[in-house]
Amino acid sequence: MLTVKHLIDEANKNKCKISDIVCRLQSREQQVDEYQTRKLMRSTLETMRTSVKNGLKGGVSNGGLCGKLSKEYIKHGRSGILLGKIGKDAIAYALAAAEHNACMGKIVAAPTAGSCGILPAVLLAAQNEFEFTDEELVSGLLNSAGISLVVAENASISGAKGGCQAECGTASAAAASALTELMGGSPEMCAHACAIAFKFILGLTCDPVAGLVEVPCVKRNASGAVNALVAAELALCGIESVIPADEVISAMKQTGELMSISLKETSQAGLAVTPTALEITNRLGL
Repeated sequence: MLTVKHLIDEANKNKCKISDIVCRLQSREQQVDEYQTRKLMRSTLETMRTSVKNGLKGGVSNGGLCGKLSKEYIKHGRSGILLGKIGKDAIAYALAAAEHNACMGKIVAAPTAGSCGILPAVLLAAQNEFEFTDEELVSGLLNSAGISLVVAENASISGAKGGCQAECGTASAAAASALTELMGGSPEMCAHACAIAFKFILGLTCDPVAGLVEVPCVKRNASGAVNALVAAELALCGIESVIPADEVISAMKQTGELMSISLKETSQAGLAVTPTALEITNRLGL
């Protein structure tokens, strides 16, 4: 099975980035050249960008539990006052893509629909701040794809199997690793960013109100994006995770297995059974 350590070792052996290794692996798997692999990722990036753009227009979800959050947030006079411009953009973009998903819009499952806002938010916010080219963002996507693949093979990216730590946790860890590489971090730093981001979110349950991917899912995307920024910044400052990334992923898998089924996308516990949530569920007839 693919591991984070394998990605690091291959990158160091070939004196390249994790994204380069992932591109080679994917090209070999799909039996296409690397240009075609990157071309596909460029298309993915455009879909992400469009989902954010459309989400910022402020649609309302079918369940009526979310919509216009990103639009209202980004126009508010106090947005960004605490986290600065990159934080403001990341929050707005994460909300936008997640709301666009809730409105049945086209998104990129990164790695899932419920966590679709985190990766595009981090990459696009970073592009605004640091003027990365789209080709550089494609490399970030490849890096994140490698991390996500490791999690999928060794643990789970499914909320129904591992809780939201498996969905938003993977998205946040992958985004942290991608941003670390974009900012010039080493493969080892990418792994530390991944591990740190996962540790921040370890044990997070999946308890959607009324079974809809709206509450608390949309706002968790904003949290996951900021979580990725924090993890990347720590790693770039040389702060390391005491527990290696592969072991953190294993711990996430174990935590998911120990988690009650009622807290894994069934809406049988947690926020989903609070009095307000039950009233909403009854009102929607769900």
